[in-house]
Amino acid sequence: MTEPNRIVGDRNWDGLQKPRLYVAMAALLCGLFFSVMDGTVCNVALPTLARELGVGASDSIWIVNSFQLVIVMLLLPFAALGEMIGYRRIYLWGIVLFTLGSMLCALAGGFRLLVTARVVQGVGAAMVMSINTSLLKLIYPKRHLGKGIGLNATVVALGLVVGPAFTGAVLSVASWPWLFVVNLPFGVIAFLLARKSLPENPTKVVGRRYDFRAAALNALTFGLLIGSFEAFTHRADGWAVVLGMVLCVGVMTLYVKRLLWSDFPMLPIDLLRRPIFSLSILTSIVSFAAQMVALVGMPFLLSHNFGYDAAQTGLLMSCYPVVILFVAPLAGCLIGRFSPEILGCFGLLVLCVGSFLLASMPTGSGFWEIVWRFGVCGVGFGFFQSPNNHLIINSVPPHRAGSASGMMATARLVGQTTGAAFVALAFHLFGDEGPVAALYLGGVLSMAGMISTFLRYYSSRRSSRS
Repeated sequence: MTEPNRIVGDRNWDGLQKPRLYVAMAALLCGLFFSVMDGTVCNVALPTLARELGVGASDSIWIVNSFQLVIVMLLLPFAALGEMIGYRRIYLWGIVLFTLGSMLCALAGGFRLLVTARVVQGVGAAMVMSINTSLLKLIYPKRHLGKGIGLNATVVALGLVVGPAFTGAVLSVASWPWLFVVNLPFGVIAFLLARKSLPENPTKVVGRRYDFRAAALNALTFGLLIGSFEAFTHRADGWAVVLGMVLCVGVMTLYVKRLLWSDFPMLPIDLLRRPIFSLSILTSIVSFAAQMVALVGMPFLLSHNFGYDAAQTGLLMSCYPVVILFVAPLAGCLIGRFSPEILGCFGLLVLCVGSFLLASMPTGSGFWEIVWRFGVCGVGFGFFQSPNNHLIINSVPPHRAGSASGMMATARLVGQTTGAAFVALAFHLFGDEGPVAALYLGGVLSMAGMISTFLRYYSSRRSSRS
C-alpha cells in the first residue's frame, strides 16, 4: 500500500539572513543573467555565424531556435522535479550543464555541432530559469519579497540590454567562439556561490513520485505547438502545418488526461483553477507578446522607414530595456504601498499608449522623439512586470512554488515567441508596413492585458469579502 502524500518541513520559513542573503542573490542572479543574455547574443551574430559555418540564413536560425525551444519544452518538467529533489540541486546542475554547453559551443567547429551544443546549453538554462522565482521566495523574507522580484526583473532586462551590445563588441575584436567563452568563469563562480549559500527546500511532499510520462508529453506538446505556429507564420507548406497541429492536438489530449488524475500535475491545472493565478499567467503571456512585438518589429521600421544604420538602431532599441532597469525595482518597492493589480493595470495602460505612439510615429521623427516613445513603453512594462510576478508567486502554497516559477518562465517565453511570430505574420500580410501593423497589435494586446488585470482585481476583491 502506497504512503499517502504528506507535506513535511518548516512551513514558517521566512528567508535568509544577511550576509548569506546577498551571496545567494549574487549566485541566483548571475545564472539568470547569463541564461537570458545567451538567448539574445546569437541574434546579432547570425549573419557572421552563417557565413563562417557555411550555411544559409534560414538554416542559421536554428542556432537561436534550438536554444529557445528546448527551454520552453523543459521548464515545467524541471520545475516539478525541483519541488521533489530541491530547487538548490536543480540550480546547481543547471549551472553545470549551461557552462558545459557554453564550452561545447566555443569548441564547435561546424553547424551541427554548434546546434547540438546550444541544445545542451538550453537544457541548463531551462533548469536555471524553471526554479529561479522559487529560490527567490526562499531567499527573501516575505516582507521584502517585492524588492527581490523587482531586482530579478531588472536582471532580466539587463540581460536583454547587454546581449546585443556584447555581441557587437566581441565580434569587432575577436571571433564568434569568444561569445561563449565568457560564460565559463562566471559559470564556475555562480556554482561555487550557489553551493555555499542557496537553501534547501524548507517543505516537501512525502510520497510524491515524478511523472516521467507527463514530462515527455509536456515537452512534445509545447514543442509541436510552438513549432507549428512558427511554421504557419513563416508560410511553410500547408500539409506540414496541418500535420504538426494534428499531432499537437493528439499529444495534448493525452497530456491533459494524464494531468487530470495527478495530485501534482506538471502543468499546474490545479493552480490554474485559482482566478488570481490563471489571470496573472494569461496577462503575463499577453504583455510579453506586446513587448516582443516592439523589440522585433522596431529594428525593421527604424532601418527601412527611418534610414538608421545598425549601430544607431541598436542604441535606440536599448532605451526600452534600460528604462525597465530603473522602473522595475521602483515598482517592486511600491508593492507594499499599492495594490499589485493597480500597479500592473497602470503599467499596461502606459505600455498601450507607448505602443500606439510608436506605431503612429511620423516618418520624419528625430532621434529623441523616438527615444521618449521607447521610454514610455519601458516605464509601462517595468510597472507591470514586478507586481504581476509578485501576485503569481504569492498566490500558491510554498510546496507548489516550483510549479508557479515554471509557469512564470513558460509564460514569458511563450509570450515572446508568440510576439516574434506575430511580427513575421504581419510582414507576410502587410509587406513593408508589417512593423507598423505589429506595433498596433502590441497596443491591442496591452489593452487585453488591462482587461485581464481588471478582472483579476475584481476577483481578488470579491475573494477578500467572502
